[in-house]
Amino acid sequence: MKTLSSSLEQVQESFDSVREHLHEFDFALGGNWEYDHGYFDHYLDEEHLVWLRIPFQVVTGRIDGDAESTDAIVKVGTPFVLKHVYNKGLDQGAEAETYGALIDQFQTPLDPDAKIEDKWVKEATGLLHKVEQAWIQ
Repeated sequence: MKTLSSSLEQVQESFDSVREHLHEFDFALGGNWEYDHGYFDHYLDEEHLVWLRIPFQVVTGRIDGDAESTDAIVKVGTPFVLKHVYNKGLDQGAEAETYGALIDQFQTPLDPDAKIEDKWVKEATGLLHKVEQAWIQ
């Protein structure tokens, strides 16, 4: 993981406004959000291994990522770049579910905090700069 300094750090704004602004740059609300915090993610590579992640903390209210609107105010945290390295192929340890015979193919990353090449840090910094410039306007 590599943190990136940003003029967005500590910005407090409505969750809806932050989500709308970041959506313009193809950020999505990460699937691991909670009612009091979360991350907006933008993948940087085609394999979806390298990500620019912008964290946020809920200051007031609660978020619901599936709702069109919420009353939450959030504070933006320190953006960072991260890289996950996964096994390719199916998880050999996957087991059939008792009901429906579904296969759980989700794997733990081989390296959840892999070394990030300079090109990805530069690309993330460039994208973050574009987001910051548009935010000011």
